[in-house]
Amino acid sequence: MQASHLTHQTAPLSRAIADSVLALDRAGVPDDVWHYLKLCLADAIGIALASRQYDFARKSLQSLELLGSAGASTIIGQQDTVSLRDAALMNGLLVHGLDYDDTHLASVVHCTASAFPAALALAEQHQLSGADLMLATLVAIEVDAMLGTQAGGVFQQVGFHPTGVVGIFGATVAAARWMGGNAEALVRAQGVALSMSSGSMAFLDDGSWTKRLHPGWAASAALQAAALGVSGFEGPAEAYGGRFGFYALYAPGTSVDTEAVSVQLFQEWALRTVAIKPFPICHFNHAPVDAALTLRREHGVAPEDIESVTILLHERQFGVVVDPIDAKRQPQGEYDAKFSVPYAVATALCKGRFNLADLEDAARLDAEVLDLAQRIDCAHDERSRYPDVFSGGVKIKLRDGNELEHFELVNRGAEGKVLSHDEVRGKFLDNCTLTISRESAEQLWDALLHLDEMNDLAALTALLRTGASGAD
Repeated sequence: MQASHLTHQTAPLSRAIADSVLALDRAGVPDDVWHYLKLCLADAIGIALASRQYDFARKSLQSLELLGSAGASTIIGQQDTVSLRDAALMNGLLVHGLDYDDTHLASVVHCTASAFPAALALAEQHQLSGADLMLATLVAIEVDAMLGTQAGGVFQQVGFHPTGVVGIFGATVAAARWMGGNAEALVRAQGVALSMSSGSMAFLDDGSWTKRLHPGWAASAALQAAALGVSGFEGPAEAYGGRFGFYALYAPGTSVDTEAVSVQLFQEWALRTVAIKPFPICHFNHAPVDAALTLRREHGVAPEDIESVTILLHERQFGVVVDPIDAKRQPQGEYDAKFSVPYAVATALCKGRFNLADLEDAARLDAEVLDLAQRIDCAHDERSRYPDVFSGGVKIKLRDGNELEHFELVNRGAEGKVLSHDEVRGKFLDNCTLTISRESAEQLWDALLHLDEMNDLAALTALLRTGASGAD
């Protein structure tokens, strides 16, 4: 089918999304998608609890005191409740704060990080059931993944964070539906959301904190856009097409086959290709890290044996994790380190692991790791399947003249290599127990596995408000 530029003369995408969102019910969701959604929600909550111990979380929460935030909505990890939109903002920030949250690979969107906080705030306010909370989250994830995929990776090339600019739209239509909106309301709300979409990639230049904010801002703004749309506030009738629509502004040159998009939504389930992360770093780095760990394990490679390392990626990933190479070889802060593939691979080869502790200052300044990072370069590899999955590998030249190479065509966590139930549970418990007791974490895990059986979310929100030690 020939792709056509999205305009008002083609099938309006805003209306197609609205109609599809209103028609979806639990019976239309495959059981495997429904079960995997529970794992994604648990993973997000565990990361949010782990984030509570970090400075960015403390300072973000302190900002609420400057503005005042009276309300009855839950922030994960604290007893005190806040206003609806602030809860969505802070929960999105906590879920995405460690860059350890799931990613829909084809769109490079952290869908759950904006979808779940908006759905949770709305579900709590409107006393929705656990199944409704799940369905609202799924609606937002699927819409975001579909919209992001249509851009074909252009967002990052022109300086926009995909999660930041896309995340508002799925949360908006989900919120508008559960606020009681009809198709016209959902169309209006998407038009309003267009004026609120944002997310600059400038954080890459100095390792600053703004990327952490993007999903929460999307979730919070989505609630406002939905409320305006449901209240009759007029927004552009087509958010995505036209000369000043979403794709013209944020992904110039993109062509969208609107008929195919309309047919695919809630049929070709994007959640099946959402990857839960095994490492707390940019998803582009995962395959090279696993490749490095494989070579270390299988060949007993030690740092002193290595003359040089070449990391193998698709060249379109370089702007995020490779360039400028000198700065990436010696990251200046924790967030810099997350987006440095030389640092990630050097750490894996030196220590045989990569976890949250390897982003702390003491680890980041490790002389052995930094020395090896100086001997690392990166090269384009034609085998890569990016952007469908985040392929990557490592080639090591040893001082004795031998060469070793390992290439991961599909990154661990992606479709076909998804983390197992036990692996997700282990990650969840490890993250939770950074700030809450093991007993509380296990209770929360069990509750989330039965979320769709809850008619009242009070039991869940009580568990979510378990105080994070040292965070309040």
